[in-house]
Amino acid sequence: MLPLSRTVGSVSVEEAIQRRRSVRNFTDEPLSLADVSQLLWAAQGVTDASTQRRAVPSAGATFPLQLYAVVGKNGISGFAAGVYRYDPLSRRLERTVGRDVRAGLADAALGQAWVRKAPVSIVVAAVYERTTVKYGERGIRYVHIEVGHVGQNVCLQATALGLGSVPVGAFYDDRVQTVLQLNRREVPLYIIPVGHPA
Repeated sequence: MLPLSRTVGSVSVEEAIQRRRSVRNFTDEPLSLADVSQLLWAAQGVTDASTQRRAVPSAGATFPLQLYAVVGKNGISGFAAGVYRYDPLSRRLERTVGRDVRAGLADAALGQAWVRKAPVSIVVAAVYERTTVKYGERGIRYVHIEVGHVGQNVCLQATALGLGSVPVGAFYDDRVQTVLQLNRREVPLYIIPVGHPA
């Protein structure tokens, strides 16, 4: 189980907005498990246990997004390299790939070096059917709105933690699916490398 998320920090939302910048150069310093837990909570964490509502709005509470943490060697203190699926209800990471796949992910992302260098990348994938079954074609728009909320939350939370991040949307979907061994229904929409700014 991941560490509990904090709901009070030392950086205001306004300050995080003011300071947020895309960071593409990272040190080799690993992230703490507490920081990764906080980032994942900001993206999709449960904020109301009685309703299972999450940190970002989701059309009709259909929750179409699935998060993965791509962890490099020494990417998280005391944690093995690999790909981990985030379960927001149980606050757990389940390892789905047991090796460092950052080089393959960077190649799938048009060779962007920061994807290879970051100790952790958060990949957001969508299962569109969860939303389109209720809203039809309009549901595609709702999924894209939701992934935008997730991206902003992750970047602002990273800033508040003193970390750097950069949203990446340029990649080959099918190659990302292959590298991360995603279910074919899971369409990758975002890669967000996170680390200590160099």
